Amino acid sequence: MDLGLSGKRAVVTGASKGIGLAIVRGLVAEGAHVIAGARSITPELSELVDAGSVEFVAADLARPDAAGILAGAAGPAVDILVNNVGLAKTRVDGFLSVTDEQWYASLDLNLMAAVRTTRALLPGMLAAGHGTIVNTSSVNAFLPDPDVIDYSAGKAAMTSFAKSLSKEFGAQGIRVNSVCPGPVETALWLGEGGVAQTVANATGQRPEDVAKGAAAASATGRFTHPEEVADVVLWLASERATNITGATVVIDGGLITTL
Repeated sequence: MDLGLSGKRAVVTGASKGIGLAIVRGLVAEGAHVIAGARSITPELSELVDAGSVEFVAADLARPDAAGILAGAAGPAVDILVNNVGLAKTRVDGFLSVTDEQWYASLDLNLMAAVRTTRALLPGMLAAGHGTIVNTSSVNAFLPDPDVIDYSAGKAAMTSFAKSLSKEFGAQGIRVNSVCPGPVETALWLGEGGVAQTVANATGQRPEDVAKGAAAASATGRFTHPEEVADVVLWLASERATNITGATVVIDGGLITTL
């Protein structure tokens, strides 16, 4: 299926690893040119840069000035924005242990990074009369979890933000959608200092057992692969989804049974 992405210019945040890297790879495979924003470059992203279809921009999206840096590097002619950057810290000591500073840091990266990046790139899309924005949210947007209480709140706000944007700018040719993954096979869950290890350290379990328990909660019994999330993002950004806006697409292996 031709997604109609060849020749498109896309900006992806949090692009150096995990879901973001999978999205960059998918866009490149479809013939798009990608401006990849991340705090630092990884060997995997560096390979794509060397191949010529990706530009890397060093940008810490938690900083207020980073969105402007990214937009300046991308230029005005951007067809696709993927707000993917985010971070979940596991709060094993509960709500009362989470400080104001931790709340602010979480909301800054999981909500305000998308707000600022969208604000920086949207004028160019409006001038062109078209554009598509896809936010990488989370099932925690509507499956709140005290272990990631600030992350859940940030993703709920991010999902609402996308819906509001879709209503304001739909008549001007801008589509805005959200993808909400459940647990994904990335370092955020399975890596050093990730959710599985943090929970294991707090409970005396093994990280692999924590991960197995999380996977068993879904109907498919496994984590989602980053490439599976990327496929949904690419489809929403594509010419195959031109009348889809304000949608929230869940990819969680059947973890949530009430939507």
